[in-house]
Amino acid sequence: MTGDRKAVRRPGGRRTQLEIHEQTPLGAAYVRSLMRSQLRTGLAALAVLALPVVTLPLFLGALRSPATTWAVLGFACYPVLVALAWAYVRRAERNERDFARLVRGAEHPHERIGPLPAPRRADDGHGAA
Repeated sequence: MTGDRKAVRRPGGRRTQLEIHEQTPLGAAYVRSLMRSQLRTGLAALAVLALPVVTLPLFLGALRSPATTWAVLGFACYPVLVALAWAYVRRAERNERDFARLVRGAEHPHERIGPLPAPRRADDGHGAA
């Protein structure tokens, strides 16, 4: 037995997911915006890392003590690198969460983003075809 087709109201985010999945110009613009924000995050982390790396030889030259130089190189550099990596990962994950929220739409902020569903079959599952 077949019934009349009912209009299904789709959430706003599903259209955006479809745009991205089908690689339309609008979907490409969304993906480019994510890539730009991730690039900015990476370049900012690189700039923050470059400052100590460039000034480190000047700082070590001013110490004039081999033991202090080795202590700085062996111990003091790593907490700075770990803190920078931690901040970078948090920012990159925030960019991805913001992108996922944008794709989902404001109507469904807690809906999980996953693969697009398979197309529905013509029968509604209430009998043999």
